[in-house]
Amino acid sequence: MPRARRELRVEPMIELEWSQAIEPHAALASIAGSTRPAETRRAWIHRAPEDQVLALYASAAEVDQQLAAPWWLKALAAGGLSSRAEGFLLEDRVGKLLDARPGWVFVPWYSDGDSGYWEYMPSERRVSGPAVPTTLVLTHRHNGWLDIQPVHTTTGQAPAPLAVNGMGDLRSNLARWESVF
Repeated sequence: MPRARRELRVEPMIELEWSQAIEPHAALASIAGSTRPAETRRAWIHRAPEDQVLALYASAAEVDQQLAAPWWLKALAAGGLSSRAEGFLLEDRVGKLLDARPGWVFVPWYSDGDSGYWEYMPSERRVSGPAVPTTLVLTHRHNGWLDIQPVHTTTGQAPAPLAVNGMGDLRSNLARWESVF
């Protein structure tokens, strides 16, 4: 007499669903060579309907308070941005400004869900030994959406990031930060 087969029951895990949502849908090598934020926008969260992205993010964030997600999605979920497109526009404006200045390099991806950041490579000359260059990163932690972290050695404690009060503040102070940080 044949044995009755048990059906395999699979239940979705929100963490797995979220990791797939932030995973770029192209070869990672092509993401690694990106020189602008727009070139890294290849995951489901970048192109799916915004309300679906927000709903999945809210569900996943309930399970994991430290959920990997781009700055713009955290800001959008908190009500600080009106749309994903507004976040993309800011990323692109920062990229355009820094691309026109010598020494700034876009680092496309350093952790899951991130949008990348910019490093000011000449700043490494200001410290002796291995260093982390002056870094500009987009953030959800304040409504200026930008933080700058001064150059520092890899052996010491990293200085706290300084809040940049938006694109106007970045434009007016960038030359000073390049010379000091």
